[in-house]
Amino acid sequence: METMKSARKNDTEDVGSDLSEQIKAATKDSHVRAENTTLMLDYQKGKITLPQYKLLLCSLYEIYRALEEELDRNASHPAVAPIYFPQELARLQTLERDLEHFFGSEWRQRVIVPAATVRYQERIRRIGAESPDLLVAHAYTRYLGDLSGGQVLGKITQKSLGLSSKDGLSFFSFPDVSSPHRFKQLYRSRMNSIELTDGRREEMLREANTSFLLNIQVFDDLQKMLSVTTEAEDQSEGDAVKSKNMFPSLPSMQFTVGVCVALATVGLGFYAL
Repeated sequence: METMKSARKNDTEDVGSDLSEQIKAATKDSHVRAENTTLMLDYQKGKITLPQYKLLLCSLYEIYRALEEELDRNASHPAVAPIYFPQELARLQTLERDLEHFFGSEWRQRVIVPAATVRYQERIRRIGAESPDLLVAHAYTRYLGDLSGGQVLGKITQKSLGLSSKDGLSFFSFPDVSSPHRFKQLYRSRMNSIELTDGRREEMLREANTSFLLNIQVFDDLQKMLSVTTEAEDQSEGDAVKSKNMFPSLPSMQFTVGVCVALATVGLGFYAL
């Protein structure tokens, strides 16, 4: 165990003392794993579907709601203040607009997330209350990832879903960031100015990996939710054929109830893990 820890420490030392570079090096493997989840591979191939995207938006909303509320609450903390850019980076309002576009004015009652999303937001809430400096790791992995891939993923999403406009794609837009490249440089320099003891720096690197792990779990759970709803749809269609003559008005009701039960079962099952 000590050998592995020393090896990780040497890896971060090799890239210099900058916190941003150390996090990048320490999370390299986790980053690759996140990009190779089924959901993200489908995304990269332009195979994202509307059900996938809507469920993803729901989870992103809950994650960013926790993150941004904790960043707001800890805005004056010495570690948080340097990387606090609510005007340029905040995603919560963009996600609310996108959810309203796809779900309507009652979208808040229709948000459904898997247990992995609940665990993710609970983690953010806990460190916001107990160790606010570690919020930097979550903000870094989320916001700089969004800035890096936002434009490309937005175009992929629009094409994959066949959207004629950018309505429903607000999440990918950063109107107050004129140059993502220059802004990321600024953000990293602000991160690197944060004063941390060696022990807290190690904690920061571990938390960054935890952030990626939580994202991976969310992607995997969302894929499982979609698999269950697809099976429910297939089953309901089969039932509809069998009962068409006897109960011509029931198939649509069977499908709706089937999907709701399936989602509730999956959500409760994952939450218990």
